Amino acid sequence: MLDNLRIAIIGPGVMGEAIFSALLQNGICLPENLVISGPDENRNKLLSERYSIKATTLNGEAVDNADIVVLSVKPQKFQQAIKPIKGKIKDSALVLSIIAGINLGTLINTSGHDKVIRAMPNTPARIAKGITAWTASKAVTEEQMQLTRDLLSALGEEVFVDDENYLDMSTALSGTGPAYIFLFMEAMIDAGVHLGLPRRISEQLVTETIKGSVQYYESNHEHPAKLRNDVTSPGGTSAEALYYLEKAGFRTALSRAIFAAFERSRDLGQGLQAKIDRE
Repeated sequence: MLDNLRIAIIGPGVMGEAIFSALLQNGICLPENLVISGPDENRNKLLSERYSIKATTLNGEAVDNADIVVLSVKPQKFQQAIKPIKGKIKDSALVLSIIAGINLGTLINTSGHDKVIRAMPNTPARIAKGITAWTASKAVTEEQMQLTRDLLSALGEEVFVDDENYLDMSTALSGTGPAYIFLFMEAMIDAGVHLGLPRRISEQLVTETIKGSVQYYESNHEHPAKLRNDVTSPGGTSAEALYYLEKAGFRTALSRAIFAAFERSRDLGQGLQAKIDRE
């Protein structure tokens, strides 16, 4: 359904590239129907040559006659990116934003367009293994809802939520989630090296342990607590390790970190809205 539609990507950074590269690799979008817009001419040129797509530094030019406009800039760059396209998006187009903290109301008011999707993908989307939570404004049509599912499915799994408040929660849990996982992996690998393992072997052991544990959980459909108890023998190594993790406040620290990310997501949106109101 997307192969004949013109798609504009405003902000061809890491996630912007992840989106259009996934669309191209899956044959969902044709290169000639894709245009990217960003302020860095060197990056634009690099991406244009790598993917055989059009590139510009003019956002207003990029959205001209676009059927789907993807906003993938940093929250701090939102106003700078949105001003040139206000009033230039055609009425039937769909705007899809992956900008953290920017709510539907702000997106609609600043873009002058009411057909808006707000989504939060995560980094594994770069290899089509991501998870994206998304919601839609009331003006979005059923056809556009399906287009959104098709587009986001190219990045991995997608889940629609009808309560926009869930987007900030999803940002803290799954959007920021890979950072927690990578930190956990780094700590485990370094611990293995500290014990005396070669780093190469420590990395392999940790990586395969995490992958295997996730797959085991998915195949069993048991609560994580049940699976944890199954591998924790009384007085054994797992029991000893878990005792120290709980004593160090591992569970509480992680929960507080996720809540802090949630609050930061809300603050970003509220701060930007207050700035827009002042202007």
